[in-house]
Amino acid sequence: MSRVQLALNVSNIDDAVAFYSKLFGAEPAKLRPGYANFAITEPPLKLVLLENPGHGGSLNHLGVEVPDIDTVDAEQTRLAETGLASVDERATTCCYAKQDKFWVQGAPDGEHWEIYTVLADSQTFYDHDGPECCGAGAHASGEQATSAAGCC
Repeated sequence: MSRVQLALNVSNIDDAVAFYSKLFGAEPAKLRPGYANFAITEPPLKLVLLENPGHGGSLNHLGVEVPDIDTVDAEQTRLAETGLASVDERATTCCYAKQDKFWVQGAPDGEHWEIYTVLADSQTFYDHDGPECCGAGAHASGEQATSAAGCC
């Protein structure tokens, strides 16, 4: 199953989790310090909350979670055929998960879109020896992250 991902910056993770749990009638699928994600069935949505004081209420990034690597590859090929460029992040650790993904380049207003699949859970937010989490260097705007929680 594919579903849209909406990643939001929140000022306080506890307050945000309480609100979104009530709003969607669901508990987080993953809850870590400064981070939560919900795998909501109806409507199909992956809601990611990133504690980022001073930036609460703003969009962090968008994505499409797909079921497997083959679908990631197929989507990347499909988008390339339409002329959209992408930046790979394979076998990366981000948002407490090992992922294969790519970032779509060229959104008209600088939105950050990722197409990804989760390979495994991780105990760390990102791989400290690898690239910055959530493609901070790959985003079209070139904007760099200022904190681990703010990287996505």
